[in-house]
Amino acid sequence: MRNLKSKEHLALALAFSEMDSPVGQIKLVAHAHALVAVLWQNEKLNRVILPDLVQDDSHPILLMAKQQLNEYFKAQRKAFDVPLDAQGTLFQRQVWQALLTIPFGETRTYQDIAVQIGNPKAVRAVGAANARNPISIIAPCHRVIGSNGGLVGFAGGLENKKILLNLESLKF
Repeated sequence: MRNLKSKEHLALALAFSEMDSPVGQIKLVAHAHALVAVLWQNEKLNRVILPDLVQDDSHPILLMAKQQLNEYFKAQRKAFDVPLDAQGTLFQRQVWQALLTIPFGETRTYQDIAVQIGNPKAVRAVGAANARNPISIIAPCHRVIGSNGGLVGFAGGLENKKILLNLESLKF
């Protein structure tokens, strides 16, 4: 499994492209070397803070991400290998790295993630980091559920979380 890069990407120009999907229109953001964000159509202001973006529908990283996401939505892909560069605190990056280890078609609880990163009492902090995940779907925060097995918190909305889990044959 690849690691999320920790170098600063904000000095690099960021490009975006949009795509239609079963969960609405999503915006993909990348710099020259990696994908930095997958944003929702009704994105909350300041959930993911990025500098000015330039539309570039021919950007190679964005084209790769679109292709892989389209394959995922058609149930032809279970794992992504597009390069990632999600920026956040060390703790957030640990949580997002843990998300990348959740296999297709499986779920984990916030407690599971807290234990996995070696901080079992940080359940709420894990939830907060999960909510700030800038690379939704690819770093599968939709696979994180409440300790009671219910659907809780998702930047893309609970209906989209249900769509993604159902796509992975997890019936919610």
